[in-house]
Amino acid sequence: MDINDKKKLAAEAAIDYIQIGDVVGVGTGSTANYFIDALADIKGKIDGAVASSEASARLLQSHGIRVLDLNATGQLPVYIDGADEATQQRSLIKGGGGALTREKIVANASRKFVCIADDSKLVASLGKFPLPVEVIPMARSSVARELVQLGGVPELREGFTTDNGNIILDVHNLEILQPAKMESDISVMAGVVTVGIFAHRPADVLLLGGDSGLTTI
Repeated sequence: MDINDKKKLAAEAAIDYIQIGDVVGVGTGSTANYFIDALADIKGKIDGAVASSEASARLLQSHGIRVLDLNATGQLPVYIDGADEATQQRSLIKGGGGALTREKIVANASRKFVCIADDSKLVASLGKFPLPVEVIPMARSSVARELVQLGGVPELREGFTTDNGNIILDVHNLEILQPAKMESDISVMAGVVTVGIFAHRPADVLLLGGDSGLTTI
């Protein structure tokens, strides 16, 4: 089974977590796109979706799925999104697609967070994937210096601006043994908008597609 088939398997399995009348939180990225395609098949059963990026909003609308503003929906029953890395404890690194801030907002506003991924994303500890940090542009250098003090090697994501008008520093060489602590330590740096560690709000369910089928954690 190739990687796209694994992603599709996990994405389609997430449909089981959606109930009639739900407003569904929808993530961003290649696996989330497979989920949006699957969601289109049941669009008549849901009341709409809240998108974590402009790209996902466009894809949802192209399928005829109503996109709603989170401020108007109240708490969401479920949020479905992928991850760049995940642990058995369901802590995640997200933000490879650059939508980490809105993803974290929608995840935090949802009762259940179902993470969908291929099984290569499951790791013993986070940090091999470069950690995305969304930063206000004027704070780029000062935040980078603080990230170096944590042992990381920050690199500007060239030519990329987030949907919020900010930049991303991708931090290499971090071994994240205490995800919640590092999430807090980076979040409080002046100029940081969001860090791509999801440990204070981890996934509730992890659906992993693999050669032997679906694994649920």
